Amino acid sequence: MPDTPHSPQNDPAQAGKTYQQGAEANAPKSGERPDQGAAPSPNHYRSDPNRTHVHAHIPAPDVAGAKYQHPVLAQPPEALTGLHLEERQKIAAGVTAVLKSMQFSWSEAGLTRGTQALLKMNQKDGFDCSSCAWPDPDEHRSVAEFCENGAKASASDSDHRAAGPEFFSKHSLAELSRMTDRDLNNAGRLTHPLVKRPGDNHYSRIAWPDAFDIIAKELNGMTSPDEAIFYTSGKVPNEPAFLFQLFAREFGTNNLPDCSNMCHESSGSGLTPTTGLGKGSVTLNDIHEAEVLIIMGQNPGTNHPRMLTALQIAKKNGAKIISVNPLIEAGLNHFRNPQDFMNPLKAMGTLLGGGTQITDVYLQVRIDGDMALLRGIMKHLFEAEDLNPGQVVDRAFVEEFTTGFEEFKQNILSTSWEDIEEISGISRAQLLEAANLIARKQKIIVCWAMGITQQRQGVETVKEIVNLLLMKGAIGKPGAGTCPVRGHSNVQGDRTMGIWERMPQHFLDSLEKEFGFTPPKKEGFDVVESLKAMRLGHTKVYFSLGGNLLAAGPDTEMIAEAMRRQKLTVFVGTKLNRGHLVTGETSLLLPTFAHADMDMQKAGHQMTSCENSMGVVSQNKGVLVPVEGDQLSEVAIICGMAIATLGSKTKTDWVAMTENYDVIRDHIARVIPSFEDYNHKLRKPGGFYLPNGPRERKFTTDNGKANFSKTTLEKYPLEPDQLVLMTVRSHDQFNTTIYEYNDRYRGIHGERRVLFMNPADMQARGIKAKDLIDITSHYKGEQRRVEKFVAVPYDIPKGNVSAYFPEANPLVPIGSVAKVSNTPTSKYVVVTVVPTAANNDVRIQEREKMMAE
Repeated sequence: MPDTPHSPQNDPAQAGKTYQQGAEANAPKSGERPDQGAAPSPNHYRSDPNRTHVHAHIPAPDVAGAKYQHPVLAQPPEALTGLHLEERQKIAAGVTAVLKSMQFSWSEAGLTRGTQALLKMNQKDGFDCSSCAWPDPDEHRSVAEFCENGAKASASDSDHRAAGPEFFSKHSLAELSRMTDRDLNNAGRLTHPLVKRPGDNHYSRIAWPDAFDIIAKELNGMTSPDEAIFYTSGKVPNEPAFLFQLFAREFGTNNLPDCSNMCHESSGSGLTPTTGLGKGSVTLNDIHEAEVLIIMGQNPGTNHPRMLTALQIAKKNGAKIISVNPLIEAGLNHFRNPQDFMNPLKAMGTLLGGGTQITDVYLQVRIDGDMALLRGIMKHLFEAEDLNPGQVVDRAFVEEFTTGFEEFKQNILSTSWEDIEEISGISRAQLLEAANLIARKQKIIVCWAMGITQQRQGVETVKEIVNLLLMKGAIGKPGAGTCPVRGHSNVQGDRTMGIWERMPQHFLDSLEKEFGFTPPKKEGFDVVESLKAMRLGHTKVYFSLGGNLLAAGPDTEMIAEAMRRQKLTVFVGTKLNRGHLVTGETSLLLPTFAHADMDMQKAGHQMTSCENSMGVVSQNKGVLVPVEGDQLSEVAIICGMAIATLGSKTKTDWVAMTENYDVIRDHIARVIPSFEDYNHKLRKPGGFYLPNGPRERKFTTDNGKANFSKTTLEKYPLEPDQLVLMTVRSHDQFNTTIYEYNDRYRGIHGERRVLFMNPADMQARGIKAKDLIDITSHYKGEQRRVEKFVAVPYDIPKGNVSAYFPEANPLVPIGSVAKVSNTPTSKYVVVTVVPTAANNDVRIQEREKMMAE
């Protein structure tokens, strides 16, 4: 195989070197297009609506009764932690965000260690924030290039406390499962490899070679490689992600589910057939240049706080913002930029002022009503076009770059205003107000997240978003395009690296040429299919590279039963979570480094890389000395497992890749288009852009055009007393990691087991504020019930309710998924709510007896 130029593998003088770009003026500024290469970016999101699924019916688990049946709790404990209600806040960030950032960082990591981590997070010579994938500025970066939630994530990763073998010898799995998720996370960093053997109720220490031998024995003893599931968290950097998929495919399976199956799979499934690329088309500078921004199904103030800075810049440049969300969120109202406190001229005004107004038109849509809302806006736009021919629809763009316009147009015009208003919950007049902001503009960006993708019609709604942008010619030019805002730090990069159960043939052919083996052709399982197969007893080994699928996935008790049916579960992680406690017959808990940790190997201080939401690949180089212990890097763990499992069957030099990650990147450079000369490009400050066809109006669809879609608007009638539930995060959590029991923007303090309800819905059910309630979900005649939640009156559309995940995840049926993407519908769960029933003393006694035994 040819050597790659500029690789430190070939030229030791390059090791650790960072190339200087010269003046900051060389970085692309607002309105300019970045240098992104000529090759089209690989498409890793092609969806086949006729794909094979696991069709066997899995009955609903006894969600409420599970706590009496299993000593290890899969759900967070029901004990309430003390709810205190305050008024919902109307301004996000500000001085409170600064204080909270410092508090978390110094309390968990210590003053010196915590400050060191914060000052290097998201810097060009530092490490990538392990929380969200919001991009960093191309040009100047602030000394404090992080948000409150990034600071919490960094503090958690930098924790100086240790959860070592002594901790696990003291606490059984059953005892640990009765701790809250916050307290499990706060137990400290995992320090040594641990094993739970058959019949044990404790994890105990094990040597790394013995752990690898257990994995190899179980994997090699299976009837088929497809009896193993290899799950990936979006936190995993590119290099270990590439190795993980390589190992799975050399072993013989495409069972590579990952967290994107549960989040933006619907985005990829909708964007690929319409634009040719399952990723967004905009850059951070485009956000600054936009004339209109539409933010749908997203809460940036909590989930992507640094996005608020970009929105603030856009507002100062004259942009109008339309927010679409069932909940009124502080971050979509006003924003006080914490960075302004470092400017003496702005600090006092920021402290005392009302901040920047973010939203111009707020559309408080009903859950799952976004497609109808979009149709209403476009129906108004077509009416405006009739009155002002050629001034609303970009006819030139439509004729040159698209297909399917007339069929799409008739589909919109044939939709009745009655259906639009009923399904969306938004009046025709309100939709006209939004349409008027859009009508004369062409620099339009639509941003969306889980509030769109986790609907039943998630894929169709993404296609409707594309329809709006295409009719306006708002794609492929500065200030315009698609912006799916991704969650975890490298969830987009993991897909690029091959973490997908259905990678295209050209990728598999490149793997075969590079590594000398024949990859399996049979499609693997995604998350939902994997869980069904595990529950049905079709698999024997579950390997999790990071993450917490038990808490992140739907139907929690079904997942728990699926885990218990495995011969071996393997969890790689930095800190303890509930998913590590519900195990197979044998279980391994393997400690690894966080993004902030120095990774020293034979070739020296190693770096990895991540791809952000806008297709920029940049370096991740830890700065902290790891907590004392026996951790291995993710790369070393994967390579150790591969060597033990594959033995003489592999031609791959796993040892070389462990010793020097440049070797991995040289392989990636030869396998994945657009990564040529990877080691050289990665060492440029700020990294490099991947090619993006739609960004340049190069639509790599089957017909070479951007395609309008004729979507189907469906009504879903409810039974009397039924409501629609969506799950959300609190402000003091990131994904399934819980930092505290508070959600200050929504006025919640000291409690997570809450249900946000419209006051009229509460009154109709005889429920008062802070009453205890039980929630039951209904799906195809089956029920799932959670108990002892607290009712909270809130500004949410009538007929809609909301609760935090993972607490509400047991209500999400495994069979309820978005069409095409197979994404669980956590944003559409049909429920009923009643006051909590009296405790059953007999069952409590039975549970206590079980615990004693």
